Order: sequence, then C-alpha cells, then structure tokens
Amino acid sequence: MTPYIPHTASEREQMLKAIGVASIDELFTSIPKELHLKGELPIASGLSEEEVFQHLKEVANLNQTKVSFLGMGSYERIIPAAVQSIASLPAFVTAYTPYQGEISQGLLQAIFEYQSMICNLTSLDVSNASLYDGHTAASEAATIMLASKRRSTTILVSETLHPFTLEVLKTWAFGTETIIKIIPEKDRAFPTEEVENYLTPEVAGLIVQSPNRYGIIEDYTNLAEKVHGNASLLTISSDPLSLVFQRSQWEWGADIAIGDTQPLGLASAFGGPACGYIAVKEALMRKIPGRVVGETVDRDGERAFVLTLQAREQHIKRGRATSNICSNQALAALTTATYIALVGHAGMVEVANQSYDKAHYLADKLNTIGGVEVENNHPFWCEFPITFSSPQVMEEVLSALSQ
Repeated sequence: MTPYIPHTASEREQMLKAIGVASIDELFTSIPKELHLKGELPIASGLSEEEVFQHLKEVANLNQTKVSFLGMGSYERIIPAAVQSIASLPAFVTAYTPYQGEISQGLLQAIFEYQSMICNLTSLDVSNASLYDGHTAASEAATIMLASKRRSTTILVSETLHPFTLEVLKTWAFGTETIIKIIPEKDRAFPTEEVENYLTPEVAGLIVQSPNRYGIIEDYTNLAEKVHGNASLLTISSDPLSLVFQRSQWEWGADIAIGDTQPLGLASAFGGPACGYIAVKEALMRKIPGRVVGETVDRDGERAFVLTLQAREQHIKRGRATSNICSNQALAALTTATYIALVGHAGMVEVANQSYDKAHYLADKLNTIGGVEVENNHPFWCEFPITFSSPQVMEEVLSALSQ
C-alpha cells in the first residue's frame, strides 16, 4: 500500500522558503531534542487489502452471529456484488424526483425498466415507480378500489395477510368512514368458498395474499369471478420471487397486484430498506398512486423518458389527487431492477427453487424431532408453521435456537 503524501518535494521547498526556514528540521527547533522521535513510529507495517479484510472478519466474528429462522420478515438471499456497485453510482444515489426529464434520462430509464419488470412478473399492464413497502402498497390498493366503486365503504381483507399489513390498513382507515372487514382464516388459508357471504353492495374490493403469512401457497380458483360478480375489485399480494413458479396475479384474475421487492436484491438491515410494488389493469391506470415513468420520443424522434400522468398527482391536484403518496423508493427500485437484470429469469428460478428445497429439507429434519410437527396441510414455498406437543417442548426449542 502506498503512503499518502500530500506535498511534493518542490512544494515543500516553496513553503519553507515562503516562511524563511531552510529545512523542516529548522522548523521544529523549538521542540526539545529529547522529545524528538528516534527511528520509526512503533506501529505495525502496512497490510495488504486481503490482510485488512481478514483482520476485519476476525473482529466481526467476535460478535454473536446466529442463523435466523424467523418467518414473516426480511429475507436474506445471495445478492451479486455488482448490484450494490451499480446502485451506488453517484448519478443514482439521490432522493430527488427527476422532474426535469431532459437532464434525468438515465434515472428515468432505470425506473421505467423497473416498472416494466414488475409488469412482466405480475402480467398486469401498468406499474408505478414504487411505494414505501408492501404494507403501504396494500393501503394504496384499497384507495384505488374505493375510488373505483361509487358508494362503497368496505374493504375485505384476508386474515392470512401479513400482520403488519393488517395493522397498516387499520391505521390508514382510522378516522374515516372506511371499514376494514377481516375474513377469518380457515385451516391457515383463505376460505375462497365462503367469500360470497361477505360480498355485500358496499364492498369495494378484497385483498388476499399468496404465499400467505404462514408461507402457504393459496388456491384462488373462481375467486375473481365471485368478487367481480359483486362489481368489486380483487387485489393479490405476493412475494415477487414466488411469481416465477406460481400463478401471477393476472392469471388469478386480479385487478391489482401488490407486494414488496425486498427479496430481490435488498439486503436486510435492521428491518429495511423495503420497496413496495403495485401494478394494475389498464382500466385503473389513472387511479394508480405516485410517480409513473413513460416512454415517448423527443423532437428529434429519439426514444425518451418522462414523468407521465402527472395530472392525478398531489403536486397538481392537491386535495383531489389519487393519493397522498408523493414520494417513492426510487433507489431501492433501481436496486431491484439491477438485481433482476443481473440474475435474469433463469437465476430467479434457481433462487426460488433453492428456497423451496432448503425449506422442505428443514421441514423434514424438524419432523424427526420429538414433540415438533410441521404443519403440512397445504403446499408451502420458503417458510412454514410448526406446532409443539407442549409449551415445555416449545421453550426447549426456543432456548436452543437462541444459543
């Protein structure tokens, strides 16, 4: 490693001449000689980059690092180093919304690519530039559904939604006339066969999730037909990585798709960052919240990107805007787009398959432990619920996992 030398010999000579001193030694003659350092500083010699890395790794290993098996949270999957390298480029690291399209083509194109990728995964027509997280996306979907049906006041939600999503929806509806009605789960899943009992005229729509809060892959056969028969809309929340092997939201007949792209290139860091996605059918395009990047041509006929459909946004329509959301997770969305582009479809399938294989391997091993049983009534992907024969067994397992 080369030491940092701020001044050349000629520069030092010029400075000494300017202050009337012949040498650096003369500059420090006021310091008693017995205080002068003889020889080199008593410090170790420099380390190579690899040696520094190994040393820091040894220091980090002094911490207690444990494998987390906790579900319903952030997911740790391998992220190619190039993802963070590209997302950290100075041109991308900004919280500013690129209103001036003529000087923001790079960022606008990156967001446009993200929107296109979300549309490809969900098979729906239009996506926006992202939302804060998957839970926020649920509240925005509810806003769209209410705005799409006159005199509607009620949003139906499955009890198998992520508990944080349920809490956000309750907070979002608090103080308004909107009613959040939870449909109880049945055997850890949404009771599709009973949904018609809840579809009354004031219901704007239904929000369900697959894989659900228990990791179970839900079956929504005929659900869309029942919901649409009530002139209501259907929203399906999904882990985007799961969409490479299970039916997309459009294939189930959903009008709105929501979720969180954290599993696609966003590392866990004390619970974040997250990045909510939302996609809708073309008929709902003008009700979608937040920023939308569109493709056009400039005066020279060249491909160009702009913020489009802005008339529905808060900075123009103010109190009559489609949503109060006026920002997004553009950098996190760009990171997601970078991950998808680098890993590719085949890579995402491989990651999804490994998640499936490892979860089922773990389930098989847990079933060999006395007093522990994996609930296996439904197909699951990367997480699953377990039950214990007694509270004592549960305490023993939790104690062992905490060590």
